[in-house]
Amino acid sequence: MIWVEVGDGVLARRHAELDLTTGLVLGGERALVIDTRGDRAQGEELAAAVRAVTTLPVTVVLTHAHFDHCFGTAAFLPAPVLAHPGCRSALERTAAAQRERWVAHYRDHGDTAAAAALAETEPVPPDPAPSPLDLGGREVVLIAPGPGHTDHDLAVHVPDTGVLFAGDLLESGAPPDYEDAHPESWADAVAALLALQAHTYVPGHGDPMTPARAQAQHAELAQVAALARAVAAGELAEAEAEARSPHPGVPWP
Repeated sequence: MIWVEVGDGVLARRHAELDLTTGLVLGGERALVIDTRGDRAQGEELAAAVRAVTTLPVTVVLTHAHFDHCFGTAAFLPAPVLAHPGCRSALERTAAAQRERWVAHYRDHGDTAAAAALAETEPVPPDPAPSPLDLGGREVVLIAPGPGHTDHDLAVHVPDTGVLFAGDLLESGAPPDYEDAHPESWADAVAALLALQAHTYVPGHGDPMTPARAQAQHAELAQVAALARAVAAGELAEAEAEARSPHPGVPWP
């Protein structure tokens, strides 16, 4: 687990668990933590790593409600916790099921410590995120680009450095996860991020991406969207769409 400097005062932290990437943006008066990992113990590790970098008071922004991005938030309290308005309701609907599923996953894989930590973790409900955020001499813009990986994705743009944290709207090193996705509109959401012409795109999993790599993934998502529209219109069978898709696991309409 290491910090990678992706811009002046902007860091991404790479985690071995689920190949997750979290973020830290430093301002003159506050620091912004982007995502908090998957349980209270993981959140505490991240909070300690943040404190090793800065003593500034922090604000937390969550990119979406999947457990690996937000179940560690309690370690940062009483910091403000912000997200897309839909994130809170998604957590209320799905947190218990996510916890049950992943506790079972860790137990099945012999990781009893992770299973126990997750079983004891309660996620923190976030408040709606205003934008922009003033960190003191640095403005951060929060972007809700529309349904994509979920119906409540939130990206974090640091305009003065050209860095954009995309959450799981972008994925590096593995195919995108379509479990809660909107395949017909995901490419449009990523197009909105590409229009900002960032120099570095930090995905929710994997290493930071160049614009060219982000654009290549957008092209794949656009291909999936076209296939999904064809299935929805009755012009293409699901099996044929699956065979043509650049990504597995797409929930065809």
